[in-house]
Amino acid sequence: MVTPAEAQRLIWENLAPWPREECPLALAHGRVLQMLLKADRDLPPFDRVTMDGYALRSSAFASGVRTFQVEGVQAAGAVPQTLSASPQACVEVMTGSVLPPGADCVVPYEDVTRTEGTIGVAAALDLKPGTFVHGRGSDHRAGETIVPSGTRLSGREIAVAAACGFTTLTVSRIPQVAVVATGDELVEVEAEPEPHQIRRSNDYALRAALMAAGYTRTERFHLRDLRVDIQELLRQVLGHFDAVLFTGGVSKGQFDFLPSELEKQNVRRVLQGVAQRPGRPFWFGVSARSVPVFALPGNPASAYTCLHRYVLPAFDRCSGLAPRRPEFAALASPFRFRPALACLLPVRLSSAPDARLLAEPVPGNTSGDFAGLVETDGFVELPVAVQDFPAGYVAPLYRWV
Repeated sequence: MVTPAEAQRLIWENLAPWPREECPLALAHGRVLQMLLKADRDLPPFDRVTMDGYALRSSAFASGVRTFQVEGVQAAGAVPQTLSASPQACVEVMTGSVLPPGADCVVPYEDVTRTEGTIGVAAALDLKPGTFVHGRGSDHRAGETIVPSGTRLSGREIAVAAACGFTTLTVSRIPQVAVVATGDELVEVEAEPEPHQIRRSNDYALRAALMAAGYTRTERFHLRDLRVDIQELLRQVLGHFDAVLFTGGVSKGQFDFLPSELEKQNVRRVLQGVAQRPGRPFWFGVSARSVPVFALPGNPASAYTCLHRYVLPAFDRCSGLAPRRPEFAALASPFRFRPALACLLPVRLSSAPDARLLAEPVPGNTSGDFAGLVETDGFVELPVAVQDFPAGYVAPLYRWV
């Protein structure tokens, strides 16, 4: 068996990028950008007034002028008025308007006294060039990259794209994902299960997590432990979907037919078995047309954990998403783990007074204890080499989506 790090490396080495497509700006939220968003002009594109008040020359104020003649009003969005050559000239300006040519600073309303057609400015003011002015190009110069490729688009990046005139964006195509729950013991959610049966939950949970992560084109299927059914559904999902997730049927039981049937349909096995708990039977392979196939354990906590440890990072990589910055947390209390396996330990997060991120172990009863995950925020990965982990031990953190 391989370690979790080796499993991730093997998966990543066998992934192919998903295609790109053009997407209207209004529909691009949550998509992965596959182009550079560059400023089409200086930002801001002009010297922008940042306070309601009066625009004037700071040099006139510095020379002792305290009374200024109001020559007009400059509204946001209006063609700018040029200040006359008189040292006493000023223009009333609104926030967001263009700084009138000839002026270099703004005095807010509250710092002046106004009489008919003139204003008086207090001598104690510290007026300098650029006072209450957002200088042209001070944010970005024309041609500068503002948003790099590989960014998942939020409202912030959408605002940049709109401000720079991008009506369409090049993004990664959202993959079509098949989530297949296997097992004769599974019945529909609305059914009344017999004592030997359980309701389907894994495929619902995995689909919900995939959609929360941005992979919204996900369909659910159920597969009984019959070779003929497995063969038929495999042909369907391997031929029509961009990625396939199975849950259950990958251990070494008498009715775990899935690995052998996958190989019969030219799905090349890359790995089977990871030295970890939960999720030891985890399986990964690639079809003849480069479709990634993940076979997760049937135990609910195992499947959900493997999804976050391996599948979602793999999907992000196929989408061209920039790698996420690693996150770490310190154990809030000691934890003992005896098996010679990596431990993917569910935790509840909190903050210490010194701002450290703390992870309280919530180990749960078994890998079938899905309800135990409800009170957790994610899991930390504890290595094989250590068996007694003291409070304060720092480990990589993986949050649930």
